[in-house]
Amino acid sequence: MWQQIKSNRTRSAVLTIVLGALLLLLGYVLGVYFLESYEGGIIGLIFALVLWIIMSLVAYFQGDNILLSMSQAKKITHDDHPRLYNIVEEMKISSGLEAMPNIYIMDDPAMNAFATGRDPKKATVAVTSGLLQKLNRDELQGVIAHEMSHIKNKDVLLMAMCSVLLGTIVIIAWQASRFMLFGGMGGSRRSSSGGGGAGQIIIIIVAVILMILAPIMAQLIYFAISRKREYLADASSALYTRYPEGLASGLEKISSSTEQLRTANQATAPMYIINPFRKQGRAAENLTSTHPPISERIRILRAMAGASFADYESAYSQVLHTNKTLIPADAVAAAGSVAVRAPKHEPPEKLDEFQRARETSNVLWNLHNYNIVTCDCGTRLRLPPNFRASAVKCPHCGRINSL
Repeated sequence: MWQQIKSNRTRSAVLTIVLGALLLLLGYVLGVYFLESYEGGIIGLIFALVLWIIMSLVAYFQGDNILLSMSQAKKITHDDHPRLYNIVEEMKISSGLEAMPNIYIMDDPAMNAFATGRDPKKATVAVTSGLLQKLNRDELQGVIAHEMSHIKNKDVLLMAMCSVLLGTIVIIAWQASRFMLFGGMGGSRRSSSGGGGAGQIIIIIVAVILMILAPIMAQLIYFAISRKREYLADASSALYTRYPEGLASGLEKISSSTEQLRTANQATAPMYIINPFRKQGRAAENLTSTHPPISERIRILRAMAGASFADYESAYSQVLHTNKTLIPADAVAAAGSVAVRAPKHEPPEKLDEFQRARETSNVLWNLHNYNIVTCDCGTRLRLPPNFRASAVKCPHCGRINSL
């Protein structure tokens, strides 16, 4: 597997450099346009280079915090949600990670999850409240194992840095286009000597084309990062859990949901386990999707005879009708043969969806600092943190509870 990880990292470095080159090119062309000279292009190039360095440093040291803040996720401990914490701990051991990832919950009814962080020693797994309510233990374990594989393969740092770079390119292109449109194409250009008129027109055309194409090209490059990684993460999930049906069933439920993730955007979309921008009832399955078609991923997992890399490789070739290898032969051999285990049950007994919804809602009340008052009749009253009254009436028995 290390060869596959190394290959992914090499391609990732190339893609990151290409994104950076697009940013530099955009800076150069805009410098020529706005400063009306080729020396201005050098200034624009230097500005873009400095911006690239600054944004890369920000992404490296604070990229995970930025992405978690954008997703409005809140950190939890074992006491907040023991079931989720235990599943993450199990997958941490199974994947061989050096450190326990931080765990965050997003208060969103959509079903999705992502991983982020600088390296396996400083990583985070985030899941939505909708995911916790809808998935049983085996399904949730499959999703968590998928995200753990992104941490193990060090995909998370690349995704954070590319998110920031892509966002920077889009913002610069958008702001420049707004300035050109509402600031005019430059009265000084029209009044300048006619000798450079043709050159200036060419520069304007190039600037406009680049401002249109740069974000699109950056987005397409970004899409290319995710697809093979998702297949590899699915294979690793099957190996870590020894139960491919868990992830397959989880993906099926997630893709059939009609809820749209509120906090996702085009820059962060590839981080999630499935594309958060999809048509209602199914994942978007087109060439511009950040993920492979969800139906293919599910069919591959369900075609596996066992839970090893060899079984995934065989199912991958069978479903996609391809002779291309996904996982290097030495990684397949090293993983050996892994039998599929029996499905688990929720301890101490199987939780139904209603019980999981209650469990999740209790966690969210606590994370939002709601005060809980238990009436003598057994009713639990949840009061918002800004509740200032000295007493509250129980809606069930009518008893007055002092605060």
